[in-house]
Amino acid sequence: MGYVARFLTVLLLVLTPAPAWATEASRPWTGTWEAAPSGTAPALPGAAIRNVVHLSVGGRSLRLHLSNRFGTAPLRLGAVTVALRHGKGADAEPGTLRTATFRHAPTAEIPPGRDLLTDPVELTVPPAADLLVTVLTPDDSGPATQHGTALQTNYVALVGAGHAADVDGSAFRTPVSNWYYVTGVDVRATGARAVVAFGDSLTDGHGSTHDANHRWPDLLAERDRRLGVLNAGVGGNRLLRDGTGPSALARLDADALDRAGVRVLVVLEGVNDINGNPAATDAAAFADAYRTLVSRAHARGIRVVGVTLTPYGGYPAHTAAREAVRQRVNDFIRTGGAFDAVADADAALRDPADPVRLLPRYDPGDHLHFSDEGMRAVADAVGRALPR
Repeated sequence: MGYVARFLTVLLLVLTPAPAWATEASRPWTGTWEAAPSGTAPALPGAAIRNVVHLSVGGRSLRLHLSNRFGTAPLRLGAVTVALRHGKGADAEPGTLRTATFRHAPTAEIPPGRDLLTDPVELTVPPAADLLVTVLTPDDSGPATQHGTALQTNYVALVGAGHAADVDGSAFRTPVSNWYYVTGVDVRATGARAVVAFGDSLTDGHGSTHDANHRWPDLLAERDRRLGVLNAGVGGNRLLRDGTGPSALARLDADALDRAGVRVLVVLEGVNDINGNPAATDAAAFADAYRTLVSRAHARGIRVVGVTLTPYGGYPAHTAAREAVRQRVNDFIRTGGAFDAVADADAALRDPADPVRLLPRYDPGDHLHFSDEGMRAVADAVGRALPR
């Protein structure tokens, strides 16, 4: 081939648009939703569980994270489907239901202690969409890995065979308030980045309105729809030792650092250690744990925002001694230099007339968790602190 012919061939290759499938496959994965596994629930053999998950960032294809992390036997998945939600119940938007596959097979088995990703699913999802992830488990596989406080109504078809692919949700008559097996959704999105909100029940959303997506990570996502916000909050979780589920340090990789497209880790964790049995009273232990979290995140190129521990005066476990520990821990978060940035949720939520307590409008009544308005105040404080 002569020089002119070779030049024309190269020019044609450069100018010819890539096929759509090649362009889409080149887009990076970004996490858009997460529910960190928090424990187990009784298995529902033969049932189809329709989980409702609220996305943050959108994309043109997706993949699902499924988990048998706390299971004791292999988990057989008889079918997994995904669809956009129609309305407020269990109905799928017509034309959007897809079958998820695993290495091109419609069924899979997850060994105990393991997680599994689906193949990419070709489905365009807009930002802030509700997605239905339906999991059919034909056998009794023992304890089911779950997220225990979804603050979201999900649905079960107790005789599930054939119903995983239903567009009509009428077979899904039994409501449940936890998420079964599904622990994450990633999308292919250009120009998006993911932020992991890592913490306990304050991040998990306790105190906010059920079925409203008013957890502070949800409200953070509303501020920027190019931001995938992953909620890795687990009610009862602790920083220094196991509580509800593994400790923050033990679950950091699986629930935060290994997630797709993560650029920032936001840490609001420690109050359960102060109130625990035994109570953690050494602020230096908190400092060491925070430094370890930051070091492990930095090794992955992830920046870390520390969030000050919020007031909880009036809560039954609150004492003057524990308040003194909280103040020492907050002094370290603010001035210890461990974090790339600090979100001062304590300053944003405390009552100026009684700084050991939440401002009344931020208090849902238990003096520890946050009302919807309190959740927004935390989201605003974190949003201002996020590295650009």
